[in-house]
Amino acid sequence: MFESLIGLVAIIALFVIISRQQSRIGLIERELGALRSLVLSGVHVAPPQAKPVEQAANDSMPADAAIAAVTDIAPPSAGDAAAEEKPPTQVEAGEAASGPWAAGEAAPAGPAPAQPVAATAKPAQKPDIETALGTRWAVWVGGIALALGGLFLIRYTIEAGIFGPGVRLSMAAMLGLVLVAVGEFIRRTGFKVPVQGVAGAYIPAILTAAGAFILFGTVYAAHGVYGFIGPALAFTLLGAIGVATIAAALVHGQALAGVGLLGAVVTPMLVASQAPNPWALFGYLAIVLAATGVIARLRDWKLLMAAAFVGTGLWTILYMTDASGTNLPVVLFINAVTLAVLALVWLGRRGGEAGPASGFDWPSVAPGFFVGLSAMALFVDPAYAAGDALPGAALIAALVAVALYRPLALALLHAAGLATVLVYLGIIPPTSVVSDFSGGALGVDGLPAAVADTLILRIGIVLGLVFIAAGFWAARKFAASAHIRAASWAAWGVVAPLVILLALWFTFGNLDRDLVYAAVAALLVVVFATGGEWIARGEQPPLQGGAAVSFALGGAAVAALLMLYMAFGSGWTTMLLGAAAIVPALATRWRAYPVLGWISVAAVIAVLGRIAFDPTIVGAEFLSRTPVFNWLLPGYGVPALAFGFAAWQLARTTNGRPRLAMEAGAALFAVLTVAILVRHAMHGGVIDMGAATLAEQAIYTLIAIGAGAILVAVDMRSPSLVLRYGSLAAGVVSVAFIVIQHFVALNPLFTDESTGRIPVFNLLFLGYLLPAIAAGGLALYARDKRPKWYAAMLALMAALLAFVYATLSVRRLFKGEFIGLWSGLGQFETYTYSALWLIIGVALLTAGVWLRSQVLRVASAALISVAVLKVFLFDMSELEGVLRALSFIGLGAVLIGIGLFYQRLLTRAAKGSAV
Repeated sequence: MFESLIGLVAIIALFVIISRQQSRIGLIERELGALRSLVLSGVHVAPPQAKPVEQAANDSMPADAAIAAVTDIAPPSAGDAAAEEKPPTQVEAGEAASGPWAAGEAAPAGPAPAQPVAATAKPAQKPDIETALGTRWAVWVGGIALALGGLFLIRYTIEAGIFGPGVRLSMAAMLGLVLVAVGEFIRRTGFKVPVQGVAGAYIPAILTAAGAFILFGTVYAAHGVYGFIGPALAFTLLGAIGVATIAAALVHGQALAGVGLLGAVVTPMLVASQAPNPWALFGYLAIVLAATGVIARLRDWKLLMAAAFVGTGLWTILYMTDASGTNLPVVLFINAVTLAVLALVWLGRRGGEAGPASGFDWPSVAPGFFVGLSAMALFVDPAYAAGDALPGAALIAALVAVALYRPLALALLHAAGLATVLVYLGIIPPTSVVSDFSGGALGVDGLPAAVADTLILRIGIVLGLVFIAAGFWAARKFAASAHIRAASWAAWGVVAPLVILLALWFTFGNLDRDLVYAAVAALLVVVFATGGEWIARGEQPPLQGGAAVSFALGGAAVAALLMLYMAFGSGWTTMLLGAAAIVPALATRWRAYPVLGWISVAAVIAVLGRIAFDPTIVGAEFLSRTPVFNWLLPGYGVPALAFGFAAWQLARTTNGRPRLAMEAGAALFAVLTVAILVRHAMHGGVIDMGAATLAEQAIYTLIAIGAGAILVAVDMRSPSLVLRYGSLAAGVVSVAFIVIQHFVALNPLFTDESTGRIPVFNLLFLGYLLPAIAAGGLALYARDKRPKWYAAMLALMAALLAFVYATLSVRRLFKGEFIGLWSGLGQFETYTYSALWLIIGVALLTAGVWLRSQVLRVASAALISVAVLKVFLFDMSELEGVLRALSFIGLGAVLIGIGLFYQRLLTRAAKGSAV
């Protein structure tokens, strides 16, 4: 079926090509005849306009032949430009400069004559479908057909029994060699591709690839099917064919190198042996890798080099996974060869190459991945790590060394750093991820991923020193020329040592308090801070505080955090961590590094995370029940003061967003300090998740209103967006507290909570009257300092709180300590509410006129309207006798008085405007 399909495609292609080319050849013959007639008649003919290379190809006539024909017909006169051979078409990017592109085979070009504007060649057009079909597709299909034809011929002779096995194999080998020889012959005779864009259809390379394919199949059949040759000879022959094919790519192009590389890599799978020798296997792979590296370097074939690294890496991992017996020297050998080919062959220096400070070599990602994976396996696989983990550490150090030696291989640094981090995170007990390469699986079974012993500790110290030394030296080297590379080195120079320190502390140290590891962390703080300053002095211009410096100083901040946790208890850690925000803020007096302000912000985030984990600061069992004077005061108060000082310092140096964040942190912790102390005192010294009472919620509301007032006052003295929007947020939060908690959720009218036995200073006083006074005071204070809606919102809330306080106080007067709604209403109580609401409405009207507050006047009108509705809808049906009469009389008197008041007010306003 497959053979028929190939034949059908070939027949259709040839039919289309022949039919179209015949018409074009006829057209060319007619044009040449007309041109000959004009020349023989003596008529002067201008030089023909140059045709695009695509048109020359479509006419099925080489450009050299056309020029020669015209020259024979009309020799150039004295005034005409001398005819010269058309220069060969340029090779496409990535193709070998050989065959039709060889400099030695091209005729020397004479001086280019001046061409008139009209004779300038038009830009080359893209090949159409016919050109592609006749040049590229036909060549590729033909090459595949030749290769398959050789194999099908062998298959047919086997099935038909025409020749013996030896003759059949000899014929196949001769066919492969003939195809290689024909390809070389065509190349040496000066084969050219006259059509631009079809260099990928280079016929000599196609024939050579087909021949190599047939030779691979012949040798494999001689060994695997008939057993004519042994594994050693078959292995040697297949390898030689693969390496020779890769070498032939120097004159035939990268595609042929890919064919040879594929055959060379697959060879060990085709040849099986009863006693496999890993040294023979990886020695052969080392030769193939080195040969491929040399050829890829000569032609700068990145894809070929990456494929060679991938093939070698896959064989390495396959051997480590499936081998019944482990051979550590073999694994180290092939990884060393991989790094050597990368560093000495592929990335070897050559003239004209860009400096090492620029660029990135993406093929080095493959060796970085596979060597890093091998290093992890040597750490975590029991088959290799049973003795010691030194080989794995050696591979990681080798990755760092090669990345340092060849800056373009930055991927090796990332591979080494990632492998180190994963290995040392794996020793922290309990660890659930374990890799067992000898069993062929990567699973999760609750076992440690690596053996934690003293050797791991020593190796961790050495690797940490390697990353610090190499990272900071390289970051300083590239700080002025390659910022991303410098940042990468600085990042791994701090990340890897910090992860190693953390893992060793969790594994070998005392988690409660360990002064030895704390001293090591303090030493890292000094080293990272000094290294960051050293890198900054190497910048251009110096002391700019770029990305590399930011990583170094950020690592110093993380090391300081670890030091505090290792050396102090939870209470002192929280306080000192908050106070540590002052250090980078003070450092901005001498260095304007952008990262310093953000380190202070990171301290705010760290303290927030700390108190979110344990709001009691020292643990619930160690927290004193003494109000105010306990660990909560310094645990929340010291960070609040430190953040405020840091914000003040940043406002005078670097300013910017870190300053705003520190102001927000200071305001937040100030509010949290008061709130947590209230919570502690109201719940008997216990900080838990219990529901708040109305008294506690009233204190929180007062705190929010007070915080809003303080933020407004501070903002007026030192303007800040954080203070401005923070004050608005405090007001909105306090209003939300009042509406949700005071009016609904915790209202004693609904909860029937005890209001206390004291007549005035009771729960209603704390829950409603004090918040009403506070909200009214803040509204009055913020009238000209904040938006109108803000002051109006607070004024309205103050009026509502006063109204609720008065109403609930009347109910308490009639019902006593418990004022739940379930106890019903009496007639005199009902009348009292109407009178009270009218009195409050008049009071609000008076206050609104006096304070010139439209909100209070509107609230007065609304309250009086509610009283009117109550009198007409409720009192008329519920009250009897004199109470009903008094209710209506009082309502009428109040309404008439309000009307008289407004009339006089309007009269005075009219007289004032008339004057």
